[in-house]
Amino acid sequence: MRKLKLQVQMTVDGFIAGPNGEMDWTSAEWDNELKKYVGGLTESVDCIILGRKLAQGFIPYWALHPEQEGADIFNGTKKIVFTKTLDTSEWTDTVLAKGDLVEEITQLKKQDGQDMIAYGGAAFVSALIKHGLIDELHLFINPTAIGSGMTIFKESDGRQNLKLIKSTSFDCGIVVLKYEPKRD
Repeated sequence: MRKLKLQVQMTVDGFIAGPNGEMDWTSAEWDNELKKYVGGLTESVDCIILGRKLAQGFIPYWALHPEQEGADIFNGTKKIVFTKTLDTSEWTDTVLAKGDLVEEITQLKKQDGQDMIAYGGAAFVSALIKHGLIDELHLFINPTAIGSGMTIFKESDGRQNLKLIKSTSFDCGIVVLKYEPKRD
């Protein structure tokens, strides 16, 4: 069965965005080792899962900047955008998923193929976590605290028990924490 991995930028105080979605706190100067880590993470992926809000900025950004490092991965990989509001996709290699999140992800996991990776805003990622759909969490902890903002764990139905698989620190100041959910 395919895995669903999560890659998300996070502050040391647990926020993935400021109160109004601000991302100006993220570390832009990634070192080569962190870039290799991301390359290894996406190497086994053949599908990107996105929420609609992030997709509307994410997909056009990478399409307009094909010269940027990593753009070939994002532009050349099939994308599935979960939405209740869009009726058609204006993006290349992108399919809209309008059904039940749990059913759709469960079906995708059963399909042949490589792993999938999720990127998304707080509400979308929170829903994935709440329903136990994430198999690996790759939390990119940036060396910044912002005091308040959006979190991915507030919609949980209680405690989220995770098993630390690996922690890796990088010279640019980011620490990646790789967790797997503890399943009963």
